[in-house]
Amino acid sequence: MYDLVLKGGRVVDPSAGLDGRQDIAVQDGKIARIAPDIPAAEATRAIDVTGKIVAPGLIDLHAHVFEGVNRTGVNPDLGGVYSGVTTIVDAGSAGAATFAAFPRHIIPNVQTEVIPFLHICQTGLATNPDIIAESSVNLDETLKVASEHKGLIRGIKARMVSPALEIMGMEMPKLAKRAARESGIKLMVHIGDTTKRYDPTVIRKLLPLLDAGDILTHYFTANPGGVLDANGKLVPEAREAADRGVWLDTAHGRMNFSFEVGRRCIDQGLLPHCISTDLTVPGRLNTVHSMVEIMTRFLGLGFTLPQVVTMSTSNPAKAVGVSDRLGTLAVGRQADVSVLEIREGQWVVHDVLGAGLPVTTAVVPFLTLKRGTVFTPDWGPRPWGWEPDRVLPAAPIAGGCCD
Repeated sequence: MYDLVLKGGRVVDPSAGLDGRQDIAVQDGKIARIAPDIPAAEATRAIDVTGKIVAPGLIDLHAHVFEGVNRTGVNPDLGGVYSGVTTIVDAGSAGAATFAAFPRHIIPNVQTEVIPFLHICQTGLATNPDIIAESSVNLDETLKVASEHKGLIRGIKARMVSPALEIMGMEMPKLAKRAARESGIKLMVHIGDTTKRYDPTVIRKLLPLLDAGDILTHYFTANPGGVLDANGKLVPEAREAADRGVWLDTAHGRMNFSFEVGRRCIDQGLLPHCISTDLTVPGRLNTVHSMVEIMTRFLGLGFTLPQVVTMSTSNPAKAVGVSDRLGTLAVGRQADVSVLEIREGQWVVHDVLGAGLPVTTAVVPFLTLKRGTVFTPDWGPRPWGWEPDRVLPAAPIAGGCCD
């Protein structure tokens, strides 16, 4: 007998070539079988997911879940298994001086898998601003902590913001790159200076530092230091970075996501590999509430459901280096599954600048499986509602970008 079978859903996993009605059986926390009709009698528990989308477990590539240590940290399960998300990448909430709280107090007490990146600043995001002096960065301590937690820490995080850039200039991301390379892990770099103080052309110096496998996050930012020049054209280094294998992540957050910038990037052929929330306590009060809302935004921008699933599952798994067990549905893989509902209606979603985007399709979490354990999602950090700002007449959405 299988432990569980999900019956009747539309399985959507482009990485495995799946898009159609299939049943999925789970045994001992792993996917045991995928077939058009697995009898319910062969499982201890059967769940009818007819009419739902069955996708690999969603992976939020950029969030902040250092709850109880940083004031911005969201409870991982609130943004995770109770929001339809099975894995969260914490994008550098902790630095060398604070990281020990992750394996001691955060990870053992949640059901959502948390994959942490280590901030190049010793204190991480415990304070804002993070880097306030050259002594905020200690390369030796960073390397020591990354070594002590090898296999857990998957990357180094750097933020191209003031006052760090005014204090250290390009030495800061260079130190972060050195820490990542010497530790054998990825480099993730935040772009977009929210204080709008530093030279916006710094992006042209940064991008050549990034190698294949590194992650550029917030590339839809409208703040100085983004991938568009003053005329709205892509800086050539951005396309070169993508061509050599740098992962492009949109993130969202409170201050670094613009529909207009996104459209310009898309129209010029620079498409995102990954989408993520940049979930924080203050951010979820106003601008971003859950991964499924980010998926909804990208459906509204014209991406197809398979594209959105790819940007939320297999691509983040590859970017973090965990595609051997996460990000796809296959027999023998960890049973991380997100069952989603596609709801039709008329709503308006907003970017951080207040620009509205009409959407007629919303993604709703229905069921989450993490290592085969079933969780019933709520609506994430905010009660769902989807109350529209205004009722829109039924009409096609302009500005679609993809086939």
